[in-house]
Amino acid sequence: MPRPSARQLLARTVALAAAVLLGVWLWPRPGELDSGRAGEGDTLQRIRAAGIVRVGFANEAPYAYVDTKTGRLTGEAPELARLVFRQLGVPEIQGVLTEFGSLIPALKAGRFDVIAAGMYITPQRCREILFSNPTYSIGEAFMVPAGNPLDLHSYEDVRDTPGATLGVVTGAIQLQYARAIGIPDDRIVIFPGAPAAVDGVAAGRASAYAATALTVNDLLSKTSAPLERAMPFEDLVIDGEVMKGYGAFGFRKQDAAFREAFNAVLSTTIGTPVHAELVEPFGFTRDMLPGQVTAAELCKGEAP
Repeated sequence: MPRPSARQLLARTVALAAAVLLGVWLWPRPGELDSGRAGEGDTLQRIRAAGIVRVGFANEAPYAYVDTKTGRLTGEAPELARLVFRQLGVPEIQGVLTEFGSLIPALKAGRFDVIAAGMYITPQRCREILFSNPTYSIGEAFMVPAGNPLDLHSYEDVRDTPGATLGVVTGAIQLQYARAIGIPDDRIVIFPGAPAAVDGVAAGRASAYAATALTVNDLLSKTSAPLERAMPFEDLVIDGEVMKGYGAFGFRKQDAAFREAFNAVLSTTIGTPVHAELVEPFGFTRDMLPGQVTAAELCKGEAP
């Protein structure tokens, strides 16, 4: 058999390299086979088989955080997730700590299966992911320096007070609220997380920190800094609608069947005595129940 020429050897080498590269690009990346991307329903089937579901959270009490004394992932969303997933045949949840602003991209990339962080349902987010029906409803609050030196009791007060700045957390709905009410971007201070926002207000880097009333109460209970909740506080009204946040769990778009199975259990859980006992330690009360409001209504024309 004649030996191949140099040109033939080169051609074979190029072909082999191309085949290897093609194999690399066609072979699923890590996480693609097990992240629910294969089709609707596969994620629930997979986590049932594994007995564990990965949940993304942003370490924001009282919604989802790690208890520093016990190391347990807890809060309204993780505890409710445990209850629902046990009924779905999944006995264990595993937390994946992620910055709040990165939760949706990380979910879509398959780093975890569900967002369990008390995330508000908004039309903008509905374009990116699916939401369960809401688990709570809550209003806004400001954290300010003791004595509230700039007399800030509303988003409008920040807008109308020369030099006043408003702190918000990356990816949080409060940034949209601030812009909608007319606070210019150069007077909005974006912090990576709630603890940094507390430090920022204490150090004078922001005049106030905007968050949910529960978040502000929880943070104030854990800091010795000279800070307080702005009282009274005027409800934020945009286009005639009082802005109340409705928190829920987030799912990938292709996990509609998974989301519906979750919703079915959720509908028999929210508002029950078991649910009330579960979330009461985190400051959630009956007046924070979402009522009959659904994700479809809150998505306002976007896929719920």
